[in-house]
Amino acid sequence: MATRIRTLIVDDEPLARRKIRNLLKGDADIQVIGECGSAAEAVAAINHDQPDLLFLDIQMPDADGFTVLKSLDGDLPLVVFVTAHDRYAVRAFEVHALDYLLKPFDRRRFESAVETAKARLNQGEGAEINKKTIALLEGIKATSSYLERILVKSNGRVLFVKTPEIDWIEAEGKYVRIHIGKQSYLHREAIGALEGHLDPKHFVRVHRSGIVNLDRVKELEPWFHGEYRVVLNDGTRIMLSRSCRKKLTDLL
Repeated sequence: MATRIRTLIVDDEPLARRKIRNLLKGDADIQVIGECGSAAEAVAAINHDQPDLLFLDIQMPDADGFTVLKSLDGDLPLVVFVTAHDRYAVRAFEVHALDYLLKPFDRRRFESAVETAKARLNQGEGAEINKKTIALLEGIKATSSYLERILVKSNGRVLFVKTPEIDWIEAEGKYVRIHIGKQSYLHREAIGALEGHLDPKHFVRVHRSGIVNLDRVKELEPWFHGEYRVVLNDGTRIMLSRSCRKKLTDLL
């Protein structure tokens, strides 16, 4: 193989990352370019370093591996999924002809996955595998209707925000600003598109420029000319449009 395969290891467990690194040690075709211990670190590293091959843990504390892949800016690397999921989840990988390592795995199974990855990269099958990976992600998206986490960028860092932690969301030009306590984050998505990904039992549009988390609503405050404002627990006040009032009062 003319060039070495630039490889990134993603797992929140240091021992698991060490095991993969040790198993790759001595393989002349592989260049380990880094390790990541969280989903947020992984998104930043993949976007920056553009690895050829990714060993990706599915279950991590801040977000799962599928969320990592859906959050990437560019093309997907070739992925070997590392998972402790049950057999049902593993069958999804098999249906889409994607390679995986089921924890705990041994050297023989690991080397088989590496050889498969090498062959696919050597034969230029990366684009075809990416299509299968995207198909898998679309299938997962179809079964989990609403966002549980949203990726935001702040001061060069990548963060995954859990949607129940959000107080309210404000339109800001073509994008939105997500408010969480005293912090706010710009998110590159239009308010209408984001609204469709949020659970309507918990998030409601109160104005063309605002969405609130119902769990943060303290009261509806009368305003001028029969208008109302939504008052959140922290004192934030957001105008409530007439067209949205019935939906909000019914939910409350």
